[in-house]
Amino acid sequence: MNEVQDLVVTLAPNNWAQVAIIVVVGALIAKLAEWFLLGVVGKLASRTQSVLDDRVLQLLHKPVFTTIAIFFLMAAITRFPEQLRAEVQLSTLAILKTFIIISWIVFLMRSSGLIINSMGRHEKRYQFAQKDTVPLMRNLAVVFLVLAGAYSILVAWNIDVTGLVASAGIVGLALSFAAQDTLSHLFAGVAILADRPYSIGDVIVLDTGERGTVTHIGLRSTRLMTRDDVEISIPNGVMGSAKITNESGGGNTQYRIRAVVGAAYGSNADHVLRVLESVAAANTHLCDKPEPRARFRAFGASSLDFELLAWIGDPNERGLRLHELNLEIYRRFAEEKIAIPFPQQDLWVRQLPDATDDPID
Repeated sequence: MNEVQDLVVTLAPNNWAQVAIIVVVGALIAKLAEWFLLGVVGKLASRTQSVLDDRVLQLLHKPVFTTIAIFFLMAAITRFPEQLRAEVQLSTLAILKTFIIISWIVFLMRSSGLIINSMGRHEKRYQFAQKDTVPLMRNLAVVFLVLAGAYSILVAWNIDVTGLVASAGIVGLALSFAAQDTLSHLFAGVAILADRPYSIGDVIVLDTGERGTVTHIGLRSTRLMTRDDVEISIPNGVMGSAKITNESGGGNTQYRIRAVVGAAYGSNADHVLRVLESVAAANTHLCDKPEPRARFRAFGASSLDFELLAWIGDPNERGLRLHELNLEIYRRFAEEKIAIPFPQQDLWVRQLPDATDDPID
């Protein structure tokens, strides 16, 4: 830049002429850089299969043009006459630096959003970028860029940030004590999004008895939609310390149901098993793989205990499918003359009282 200024001084001894030359040259170079990005680099990027690079280039040319143009404008300010330079140089340079910082912060916000969204659309390639973690990553990126931009602007204006940092630390300590529960929920939410014990759409059961489909995972709470069409909002601090059963977890979303029934003693166990298996085979809503199976489980106090085990595709349907199986089992047992016993007791009287004994009042 010093060599360029010496060349400008040689070409134009007048200060205002030097300012004009530097501004025009800067605008031309900025326009040339913009043309190079959109023309040459843009054509190379258009040959790739991804559209992400094209969209980032469309965002990049504005801060590049702004930075180069303002850079030469700052150099032009140094060529102002002596009496005018001291009055405008400090504040004007700070304003121009602020414009540069803001242009790059806006570019980084938009481009980071595009990149994170693109990663979220390729969940298999980027395991950490899931549909429930993408909003968190995008928000964290925005917060970081805003703080970095604010710090850079303060430095550009020659403002001492040491006192501000110390004050922010004291305020943060006070807020941490005042909002201890809220912060615990926030940290638990970050842990849930990072560990992902469940995802949106999973059917989960808490150790306190709540059961429902996960509809939203936020930084403060998790929302469940129950079978009664009631939404439950549970703080993440509770979710982080609760025992959670994920019925949609594992290799697939299938869920096993158990229809328990008893047959009277003396019944043909093989016949009962065949009837139960035929009931499962007739139900078209059950999964073929794994195939349903019937098991003789125990000798009960009043019955032979059997179980019909079957798989369903959606855990939310377990109540309906179990209802259908129980109805069909009851109907088929009645047709096949298989008795379903109920608890009963026989009372044996070992000795009757004598007729001579006094009657009981």
